[in-house]
Amino acid sequence: MRTSENATVEQVNNKVITFVPNGDLYFSYGVQAFQKRKFDLAEKWLKMALEKSPEEALYACQLSVIYTEQGSYHAANQVLTEVLSQHGTEYIDCYYLIANNYAHLGLFNDAKKYAEKYLEKSEDEGEFKEAADQLLELIHTLSDEEDDEWALDDEDDLLIYQETAFYHIQHQEWDKALVVLEEMMQLFPDYTTAKHEYTFALFYQGDQKGAIELEQRWLEKDPENLNSHVNLAIFFKERNETEQCEYHVQILRNIYPIHDQQKLYIAQTLTVAGYYEEAYQRFKMIRSRDIKQAKAFYKWHSVACYHNGYPSKALQLWEQGCRKYPALSNEGGPWSN
Repeated sequence: MRTSENATVEQVNNKVITFVPNGDLYFSYGVQAFQKRKFDLAEKWLKMALEKSPEEALYACQLSVIYTEQGSYHAANQVLTEVLSQHGTEYIDCYYLIANNYAHLGLFNDAKKYAEKYLEKSEDEGEFKEAADQLLELIHTLSDEEDDEWALDDEDDLLIYQETAFYHIQHQEWDKALVVLEEMMQLFPDYTTAKHEYTFALFYQGDQKGAIELEQRWLEKDPENLNSHVNLAIFFKERNETEQCEYHVQILRNIYPIHDQQKLYIAQTLTVAGYYEEAYQRFKMIRSRDIKQAKAFYKWHSVACYHNGYPSKALQLWEQGCRKYPALSNEGGPWSN
């Protein structure tokens, strides 16, 4: 009897041939599921492959890639770190993959360290050389801003303020959000995101002119600030000032940030501005599970899906959002936005 390359056979009592799948078979199933973007199924097959052949580093690396696609960056790095500890420098690509995951988490110092280690060990001839160089360039661009923003004396207090402000914004409690954000701006002046959240709350609290003037003033000081362009695009859209809205939207269309929170800002803005197809593609780029559970993700992703001809998916997202955020049900549905 001929046998598959992906399986072994055992003869029992010289009569019964038993089919015994091995790791390669499960691995091939996992890769097929991954290519179809069925990540849960791919993860299942890869874990079965590792159970059969725990020494196969290739299986573990592929599993880490699945975790990365799902936004589970810490889990991906845990797997890759185990591969490096077991196989040494035989799998140097792991260094780049770890760097990429750290970058997605916003841990730029760690990302820089592993990207440089990858280039050092690959002797600049690795498969990911160009990607590693681009990552280091991006880190260099962002590192100063990131260091300034997070060089705070008491990050625990900041986190409490962040969560409180986020809660009030999510529930459209604008007056309460403004009070918290005003305190944040005084206590943590280096945390620049607070001032953009402040103008957002100020606009929807009713002072549209004041919110726009503040953002324009900040944009003059920092012409490439993504948050300012996002807010102004949304503000002008709300006021039906199409030309001004389009100016900021066109800038955002050429920005592809690494942070998933910023990816959400752009996807939401493109949806609000009516660029549904582009917005839909931007939503697909978001990996973080936390971001995918935000109210804005459910709401605007469902709107983008509906206007791209995916009403079933739109309804599914909207219903998920309404279960997590009951007040969302009062906002009409993706067909009414």
